[in-house]
Amino acid sequence: MRVLLKFLDNIENYLCQFLLVLFVIILFTQIMLRNLFSYSIPWGDELATYAFVWFAYLGAVYATRMSAHNRVTFQFRFLPRWVETLCGVLTDIIWIAFNAVFIYYSYDFVFNKMNLFWKSQTLGVPMKYFYLILPLAFTAMTVRIIQTNYLKFVRKEDIVDPDSQAMEELKQGGDGQASDPQASDAQATDPQASDRQEGGKS
Repeated sequence: MRVLLKFLDNIENYLCQFLLVLFVIILFTQIMLRNLFSYSIPWGDELATYAFVWFAYLGAVYATRMSAHNRVTFQFRFLPRWVETLCGVLTDIIWIAFNAVFIYYSYDFVFNKMNLFWKSQTLGVPMKYFYLILPLAFTAMTVRIIQTNYLKFVRKEDIVDPDSQAMEELKQGGDGQASDPQASDAQATDPQASDRQEGGKS
C-alpha cells in the first residue's frame, strides 16, 4: 500500500521522465534517419510534438506538487509572517478558481465540441485524445494545490521548493569554501611544525 501511495504521489514525475525520454529518442532517430538515409518516420514529428505538450502540462502539475511555481515573495521579508501566509492561501484560492473555470471550458471543448472525425494528420488518432491533457492537467493541478496546503497547515510539513533548496545548498557550500583558506593555511604551516619536531628529535 505504501509503495502504491508513493507511486501516485510521484506519478507526474514518472510520466514526465517517460515523455522526455520518448521525445528525445524520437527526435534523435529522426535526425539520424534524415542525415544518413534521407528518410524520416512520417508520424515521428507529430508524436514528438504531442509528447512534448503532455510533458509541459504534466511538468506544471509536478511543479505544483513541489511548490516550485514562481512566486514574488521578496516583499514579505518586511512584513509579519501571517501576512505571507494569508496572501499565499488567498492566491491558492484564486488559482483553484481559475483552474475550475479552465477545467469546465476544456472539458466542454474536448467532450462536447470535438468529434472523433477530427484526427491528427499522420497518426490518424482522434485529436480529442491529445487535447485530453487540458482537463486532466488542471484537475491534477488543483488536487496538488489542495494537497500542498494540507501538508503545510494540517501536517505541519515544511515544503521547500527546489530553487530555494538549491540556493541554500550553494550558500552553505560558499560558507564552507570561505572557511577552507584558514584550514589550508593551518595545513600549510603543519609541515614546518612537523619538520621542527623531527629536527628536535634528531
